[in-house]
Amino acid sequence: MRKSKILAKLRAGQPVKMAMLGHFVPGFVAYAAHLGYDGIWLDLEHRPMDAREIQALLAFFHLYDIDCVLRTPTREKAQLYRYLEDGATGLIVPHVSDVQSARELVAKTKFPPLGDRGLEGRGLEGNFGLDTRQTREVLVEHALRETFLVVQIETPEGLAVVEQIAALPGLDALYVGPSDLSVRMKHQPPAAQSDLAQTFARVKAACDANGKWWGSLPRSVDEARQLRALGAQIMVWGTDLTLLLNGLQQASIELDNVLGV
Repeated sequence: MRKSKILAKLRAGQPVKMAMLGHFVPGFVAYAAHLGYDGIWLDLEHRPMDAREIQALLAFFHLYDIDCVLRTPTREKAQLYRYLEDGATGLIVPHVSDVQSARELVAKTKFPPLGDRGLEGRGLEGNFGLDTRQTREVLVEHALRETFLVVQIETPEGLAVVEQIAALPGLDALYVGPSDLSVRMKHQPPAAQSDLAQTFARVKAACDANGKWWGSLPRSVDEARQLRALGAQIMVWGTDLTLLLNGLQQASIELDNVLGV
């Protein structure tokens, strides 16, 4: 069974490099692995894929030995752990705004004693049953050690209880969603508002106090540097649409020069 590159880096105190993919582009998985990325954030919250497309992409993640951190479009229990059975290394769940929701996510995605995940063992996670023929207990031990759960803090309500969320056993990391949080924060009473710098400091403190990892999605290289200076361990940089646009823009400029346009 495959081991997580992201968890290996985090446990060694090293930062994690992740790209972001929202479309069915198997080559993107190969290129990211080739260039030394530890994982790819597969965004299914905003980008739809059918079940067979997801399974096919996850097979490429295993082929090229790179972690898939799947942002889920659902909180339905069986579907969440089916993503893990199909080969996702980690799950990231958006808009977690209260302690009970975070606790329920742990229960749905972690095996006992941390949670109440269902056990099967014949998916890609268990090498289609080849690694679980003698005992499925090996899958339980592997999943508890090599898969992880991240929740996104991207509402004022979630930020208000971030210390309690970070304290939950079985939750591995917190991730600040700056865009959603900024949109919502401006509608809070002035005394309740928090800018991004204050938010990052609060999330960092909550994670440091509870032995959890954290990160956010930077909007510029300068912001990425600021996050790293604060100690963020999970860095996402390089989205498929941005890379396509930048590459096409550069190619267009080069072709215009050749054509004399």
